[in-house]
Amino acid sequence: MEPVQCVGIDVGGTFTDFVWLIDGRLEVRKEATTVADQSRAIVAGLDALGVADTAAVVHGTTVATNALLERRGARTALLTTEGFADVLALGRQNRPHLYRLAQRRPPPLVPAEWRFEVPERLSADGDVLTPLDEHAVEALAGRLETDGVESLAVVFLHAYLDPTHERRAAAILRARCPDLLLSLSSDILPEYREYERTATTVINAYVRPLVGRYLTRLEAALGPRPFRVMQSNGGAIGAGQAAAQAARLVLSGPAGGVVGAFALARQALGTETPHLLTFDMGGTSTDVALCPGAIPHTAEGVIAGLPLRLPTTDIHTVGAGGGSLARVDAGGVLRVGPESAGAVPGPVCYGRGGTAPTVTDANVVLGRLRADRFLGGTASLDEAAARAALARLGEGLGRPAEAAALGVVRVANATMERALRRVSIERGHDPRACVLVPFGGAGPLHACDLARALDVRRLLVPPHPGVLSALGLLMADVVYDAAQALLRPASALTATPTPLVEAVETLTTRVREALAPEGRDDLLLLTHLDLRYEGQSYELSVPLALPVTRGRVTAAVAAFHEAHTRRYGYAIEGTPVEVVTVRLRGTLPGTFPALPPAPITDGRPTPDDVHPVWFGDAGPTTTPWYDRERLRPGHRFTGPAVVFQYDTTLVIPPGWQARIDARYNLHLEYP
Repeated sequence: MEPVQCVGIDVGGTFTDFVWLIDGRLEVRKEATTVADQSRAIVAGLDALGVADTAAVVHGTTVATNALLERRGARTALLTTEGFADVLALGRQNRPHLYRLAQRRPPPLVPAEWRFEVPERLSADGDVLTPLDEHAVEALAGRLETDGVESLAVVFLHAYLDPTHERRAAAILRARCPDLLLSLSSDILPEYREYERTATTVINAYVRPLVGRYLTRLEAALGPRPFRVMQSNGGAIGAGQAAAQAARLVLSGPAGGVVGAFALARQALGTETPHLLTFDMGGTSTDVALCPGAIPHTAEGVIAGLPLRLPTTDIHTVGAGGGSLARVDAGGVLRVGPESAGAVPGPVCYGRGGTAPTVTDANVVLGRLRADRFLGGTASLDEAAARAALARLGEGLGRPAEAAALGVVRVANATMERALRRVSIERGHDPRACVLVPFGGAGPLHACDLARALDVRRLLVPPHPGVLSALGLLMADVVYDAAQALLRPASALTATPTPLVEAVETLTTRVREALAPEGRDDLLLLTHLDLRYEGQSYELSVPLALPVTRGRVTAAVAAFHEAHTRRYGYAIEGTPVEVVTVRLRGTLPGTFPALPPAPITDGRPTPDDVHPVWFGDAGPTTTPWYDRERLRPGHRFTGPAVVFQYDTTLVIPPGWQARIDARYNLHLEYP
C-alpha cells in the first residue's frame, strides 16, 4: 500500500526544494543548499515542515553530477584486457570545436599509472582465446592497496558476451581487498562499443564511493522513512540499487522536473500527448527538454565531456541560472556564466558576502524581484547592494545600473534561447507548436521573453513552479532498465527467435530481482530493440511486443524502416537489418497527486499593489503585482503584471493574457 504521506526533495546548486504530499494536499519549502553535506539541508527542511517518520522520501541528488563536473571523484583504477589500457585516452578522436587549432581534451578519469592490464581475451563471438591469468589478478591486489585505490572498474574485451572472466577477477580481488568497490562492465553496461562501455563503467566506479557514502549518511539521518532516489531515466529506485549503480544518477534532479511538467501538462491541457518545451532555470544552470507527445529518452548521453551510455531523460543543460556571474571581459564584452555564485555566497542581494553581480541581482535592479517579496515575504533581499554591484559592472560598460542589468538579463536569455533552439529547431521540431512550461526558482522570471524570441504563443505555469522538480519526484514511477547485446541478423531471429527469447527472459529475471524489494505485484515490462542496417554504425530503437514471436520480430523490423524514414528521410528495405541490443524496462507505476478541481469564478483579480518594473530600454512601467495565493480559478488579467509566490516570481510583459484554470494552473497566451 502506498503511504499516505510522501515528500519529494530536489537538491539544487542554490536551494534544496521540498514538496510534501500529506492527506491530499501539498506543502512546499525551500532551504539553502548545504554544499559541504547536502543531507544537512534535507534534515533541516524535513524538521521545519514537521514531516512524520512514516513519510516516504523520494530524492533527486547532484552528488554524482558535481563529482564529475568538478573532477573530485574517488581514487579510481581500471582493469582491462592486455593491450587495451589506452581505450580511455584514445576515445573516439572527436573534436568538440572543429575549427579550433589548439584544443585540450580533459584528462581521463583514471590516470595512466592506474590503468592495469591482465592477460585474457574473448573473441567477438564470445569464445575464449586466452584464459584469464588469475596470478596476474592476485598480484594486482597488492598494488591497489599500496596506492590507496578506492574503486576499480573491470572492463574486459567482449565481456558483454560472456562475463565469466570479469566475475572471476572480481571474486579474486574481493577476497584480497574486501574494502575495494568493484564496478563490472557486464553489470553496468553489457553492450558492445569498447570505448563507451569502458567510459561508462569508469564513471560508475569514479562516483560510486561518494554516492554510497552520501546515501548511507542520508539514510541514517532519515531514520525509518522509506527512501528512494531519482535516476537519470526519470524513474526512482531504492537507495541500495542507486548506490551500486551510481552512474544512473547523473541527471537525477532535472529528470524529475520533466516528469512533473509532463504529468501536470497532460491534466491541464486535456491531452495524453502534449507537445511541450520544458524550461527549468535554477540558481546554477538551466535544463531544457522537448517532449513531442512523450517524455524523451536517450541511451547516448554526455556528462562533463564523457560519454555515458545509460538510459537518460533527453535533457540539454547550459550554465545559465539565477546565480550566474556577470563580468566584462578583456575585450569589453559583457559575459554571463557559466560560473555561478552558488548557495555560498550566492547573489549579492542575498547578503551572504557575495560581491560579483548575478542574474538575480539584475532582476532585483529591474524591479522584477522585490526585496520584501522574496520567498513569499519570508525573507528579504538587499536591493541597495545589488544596485551597487550592477553600477560597478555598468562602469566597465559605460552604462548606468539599470542598463547593465538589462544587458545581463539579455545575455542570459540568449544562452537559454540557444538551448531551447538546440532541442527543438535543430532537431526538426517547430517550437511554435509547443507549449512552454517554465519552472525552477528563476524560470518564470524569464519565460515570456524566451517565448517571444521563439515565437511560442502559449505558456503553462504550474501552481508551484519553483519546486516542480521536487513534485515530479513524487509522481515518478519506480523504474529499472536492463540491456543486453545480441548482435544477430533480424532474418535469423525471424526464422528462430530463440536467442531473443532467452535474452528477454534473462533481462526479465534481472529486472524482477532489482525491483523485488519494492514488494509490489503491478510490474509492467516494456521491451525495445536497437536495430540498424547492416554496415551502419549507429542504431534506432523500436518497441517489441511481448511475448516474443516471429511475427512480432517482423513487426519490429517494419517499425525500424518507418523510424529510419522519419529520422533520415529514407529506408532501404532490401538491406539486411541487424539486432544490436535488447532493452527491457520494468516499471512500477507512481502516484499522481491530482488535486480536485475548484469552482470557476469570473472576474479580474485585485492587485496586491503596483510597483515600477523595467521591461525594456524605455524605462520603468508601473506594474500591478498579484499574490498568487489570492488568484482564483476563472480570474483573468493582462500584462504588464508580476505574480509573486513563495517559490518563484512570474514576470508578464505587456500584451500577454493570463487566466487561472480549475486546478490553479496559470495559462499565458500572446495573441
